[in-house]
Amino acid sequence: MLPMILIFVLFYFMLIRPQRRQQKEHQLRLAALKSGDEVIACGGLHGLVTNVAERTVTLKIADNVKIKVEKQSVTTILKKSEEPALAPEAEKAETAPAN
Repeated sequence: MLPMILIFVLFYFMLIRPQRRQQKEHQLRLAALKSGDEVIACGGLHGLVTNVAERTVTLKIADNVKIKVEKQSVTTILKKSEEPALAPEAEKAETAPAN
């Protein structure tokens, strides 16, 4: 009986727990999805998010081509729309030599 319990504990810490953590992280990423994010859907479609609803996401995949997919089908978020771009003054300050 003890070996069965040890095997279950081992499976829990090696398989079940990490899978649950990944699912929670994926749910959080989907909840934070915004217009302007670049994503990949599970079919391999690359697109730009134009609208986010409760269960669906509208992706722009080409000029004048928009599709609506389930939010769960978004597998990867390539680029967040809120990535801060450096102001031109900050870029100059970073590239200027220090005296």
